[in-house]
Amino acid sequence: AQLVESGGGLVQTGGSLKLSCAASGFTLAEYAIGWFRQAPGKEREGVACFTNADGGTYYADSVKGRFTISRDRAKNTLYLEMHNLTPEDTAVYYCATDVYLLISHDGIVQDMGAKPGGYRGQGTQVTVSS
Repeated sequence: AQLVESGGGLVQTGGSLKLSCAASGFTLAEYAIGWFRQAPGKEREGVACFTNADGGTYYADSVKGRFTISRDRAKNTLYLEMHNLTPEDTAVYYCATDVYLLISHDGIVQDMGAKPGGYRGQGTQVTVSS
């Protein structure tokens, strides 16, 4: 079983990309799954995820309104559509299962993580030039 990302590349500021995460050996829709990114010298950031089987979603504030997470059950594939990209979006993007949200007592999402032992792809590089 594995996850394989694709769709990364070099794009200018303001451009768009659509990332794909193809699952094999398991049914993607049965898992809490999302997208993460990590830039050199920075901590891993949870970008977007499905919060429940009914399709609820979470987006990091840094991407809200610009990125859209979706999934195709027939193709067993997760997507991340990204618009209005900026150099700050430059990172390796990867998908992972067993995603969880850390929520404060007042209902604010503090972090998005992935439990150890889940599936994780190798990542795809997104580079946004200024």
